[in-house]
Amino acid sequence: MEKLERIIFVARSGSCREPMAMGILKDLTLNSEIEVLARGLVVSFPEPMNGKAEAVLISNGITLENFVSTQLRNEEITEHTLVLTMEKGEKEKVLSHYENATPERVHVLTDFVGDELEILDPYGGSLQSYGLCYETLRKSVKKLVKILNEE
Repeated sequence: MEKLERIIFVARSGSCREPMAMGILKDLTLNSEIEVLARGLVVSFPEPMNGKAEAVLISNGITLENFVSTQLRNEEITEHTLVLTMEKGEKEKVLSHYENATPERVHVLTDFVGDELEILDPYGGSLQSYGLCYETLRKSVKKLVKILNEE
């Protein structure tokens, strides 16, 4: 991949796992300046971050001011962009619906970093299930940082 300038975390609504992943990545140290975004595949209207996801981030010392969900746009995917989805179905949707998306640029986060399980959507679950989602994301995003900092 060319010099990386942007990472976009993508899942369904853009208001739960994606901002959690974005917040975690921004909380860790990258060796180079990379824009980090969170986007949804189906965003009918901008929504604030899921309340439980936000509570879990805050309890871990991470705040995202004025976050609202945003639809992924084709022009955001450039040759310097890495798109990371939470599940395989989302990766397939990005590849089939966005002409700028290529298999080199779009990956499932956990596949990209060598983890086995996808990041499942805690939506509708208990606060504890959001906490588990956060822990799983943090583990994968830490591996992502290690990979990016070695390049």
